[in-house]
Amino acid sequence: MKPDDARTVYDGKQIDVTLERWDGRDREIVEHPSAVAIVALDREGRIVLVRQLREAIRGNLLELPAGKMDAGEDPLTTGKRELREECGLSGGEWTHLSSFWTTPGFCRERMHVFLAERLDEGEPEPDDGEEVEVVRWSVAEMTSRLGEIEDAKTLVGLLLYLRRLGSAS
Repeated sequence: MKPDDARTVYDGKQIDVTLERWDGRDREIVEHPSAVAIVALDREGRIVLVRQLREAIRGNLLELPAGKMDAGEDPLTTGKRELREECGLSGGEWTHLSSFWTTPGFCRERMHVFLAERLDEGEPEPDDGEEVEVVRWSVAEMTSRLGEIEDAKTLVGLLLYLRRLGSAS
């Protein structure tokens, strides 16, 4: 399907906005590159999360390590880069869990979720100005603390991981 007409009305650093015309109705579409989130397990089997400031909500969120894809970059490469930068974790075994549209009512962003297990420890390499606190939860602790998570990609990733655990037993 294609709109009757489309034009960029905002060209920003993080997003663009396209105005599309569909059967006489205007729709504003946020254009954002695809992104990757990682359900990361360290060598002790703990889930690795990050706490960081999210200006849009005016507070800190506890999230899966994640980041946007660079132009032409494949999701696995993005995931490995982001996990190393934010948490200092590398190597391990990687499995694609799922991909989904984040907010399809107004945004064209595709999120890819990976499981990364048995990761090697190293030093984080955060981007300039990025402050990330690494938090680790046991799987048992995670199941009882899901109510603390307010980030959609993190909830999706953790629930996909729990489903995988359930089907393995």
